[in-house]
Amino acid sequence: MDLAGHHINIRFHPYFDHFLKRHRTREFSYPIIRRASLCDIVESLGVPHTEIGAIRSQTHPLGFPFIPQRSMVIDIDPIPPPFDICQKTLLRPEPFSTLRFIVDENVAKLASLLRILGIDADYFSGISDRELSRIAHDQKRVVLSKDTQLFKRKAIVFGRYIRSVKPLDQLKEVLDFFAFDHDFSPFSRCLDCNAPLHSIPKERIIHRLEPKTKLYFNEFRHCETCDKIVWKGSHHDHMIASLKSVGIEL
Repeated sequence: MDLAGHHINIRFHPYFDHFLKRHRTREFSYPIIRRASLCDIVESLGVPHTEIGAIRSQTHPLGFPFIPQRSMVIDIDPIPPPFDICQKTLLRPEPFSTLRFIVDENVAKLASLLRILGIDADYFSGISDRELSRIAHDQKRVVLSKDTQLFKRKAIVFGRYIRSVKPLDQLKEVLDFFAFDHDFSPFSRCLDCNAPLHSIPKERIIHRLEPKTKLYFNEFRHCETCDKIVWKGSHHDHMIASLKSVGIEL
């Protein structure tokens, strides 16, 4: 069949301007020269599937695998916050049962900030995009990154392109987008490895403490994975003040 001259019209919501800036438009007459899915077409224009909340032709919802026909007018909408990853949708028919993250190297400090609040946030330095997407898929984790190409990997179901620059602003962006209710479990995870922390009697680790720490502190937590010991020192108050500066109260 000769497909020459066959087009579809694609219209993107203004939210996607960041991903479409090289085109300087959000409306496209896209030539149909092969049997391509909507997911492939949209990503070829620069928008990763993880940022898309709905695809419509007039009032009819469409899925990522849909093969468009000529003359269709297709609207692409973003994900409206709050985003519930536990909710089944046409674009994501296999939702996750719990919200946990894997953080890419380009927003590495975000992992520590999420862990401060007790939120499960894995981070691995120096791993490839292929390995990161495999972990995200196998462990059902939401990917947080500034890498647009990473989000085009089909293994990644849920992700959030981080727009903010400063780590604290990035944290606020994530909390707002995923609608955390501020019922956090602060300082319950290891900031180095993400494992849960457990209370440990002072007498069990007193031989590892500096003299002033022995004198002034009595409550300690221990990471059984990396053997780190933590307590509420001056760094604790500094963290609370930093979080408060962006409206996060503990």
